[in-house]
Amino acid sequence: MPYVKGKKVNPFYLSRSWKDKRLEILERDNYECVMCKAEGRVTTRNDAILEIDHIQELDDYPELALVDTNLRTLCRTCHNKRHGRFGFTQQKNKWADDESWD
Repeated sequence: MPYVKGKKVNPFYLSRSWKDKRLEILERDNYECVMCKAEGRVTTRNDAILEIDHIQELDDYPELALVDTNLRTLCRTCHNKRHGRFGFTQQKNKWADDESWD
């Protein structure tokens, strides 16, 4: 099984069909995190790392691996929250150090 940064990677994620579908979904979602967008924020590839989420998990529903309605674009933070992963860092607010209007 292939490894990326010391972790085992499902060979599916290295396939040409996945790489092509991933780009298709990113384009469909305008390179924006759909969860951030639903909360009124805009998070694009310029702000964060974007990942493709399987709504119905790949391990449980391999037949949905490449089905458009089962895929969505998420920023890494939202993807980690969705899967309950700990240790992720919040995205830096790019306006935090901008001038203030006191």
